[in-house]
Amino acid sequence: MSKDILEKGAIVQRDKETYAIAPHIAGGIIDPAGLRRIADVAEKYNAKTLKITSAQRIAIVGIDPKDIDDAWKDLGMKAGAAIGLCVRSIKICPGTTFCKRGLQDSVGVGLKLDELYHGMQLPWKFKIGVSGCANSCAEPAVKDIGLIGMSKGWKLLVGGSSGVKPRLGQMLAENLSDEEVFALIDRIIKYYKDHAKKQRLGEFIDEISFEKFKQDILA
Repeated sequence: MSKDILEKGAIVQRDKETYAIAPHIAGGIIDPAGLRRIADVAEKYNAKTLKITSAQRIAIVGIDPKDIDDAWKDLGMKAGAAIGLCVRSIKICPGTTFCKRGLQDSVGVGLKLDELYHGMQLPWKFKIGVSGCANSCAEPAVKDIGLIGMSKGWKLLVGGSSGVKPRLGQMLAENLSDEEVFALIDRIIKYYKDHAKKQRLGEFIDEISFEKFKQDILA
């Protein structure tokens, strides 16, 4: 039976014969030329469909395994971290860049987090959501780290998940500036990387207790 090809960012499909590849689109923001390139590659290699994913990527679905390398070469884009034990997607909403309801710069903060952490190897898969207001369009409450833009700054949640055992994140801190957010997330990720076993952040927090986690991170 065919398996995912981690080193090529290729995910085997239900037919066990073809693969999906998903180029990295930071924050789901792409220019027209990039969009055309994805469409051209899909047509050239007879992909079965294009799928807009929940992680704000465009997956090219139904690629023959012999065409994977050439498809990536034609795309000229790095693979989205859709599989593996790493930081997957940084999901962001339009925030103050585009949305009339935005209270904080989710695009700027989200793209910076993507630049810093996308694909970083960690004890388990890891997702981050950045929403510019309490409407939470980037689903921050069900991410390992979630940011919600409020009038006085960012609210930071930890330990959420929408997986097999769904759970809401717990609030670690609020009224944070952009700089404080970057510093705090860096501490969280390093602490998790250094101390957790093969487990999601929320499971790790449960194991050591939220009180200890909060004390160690905010100390």
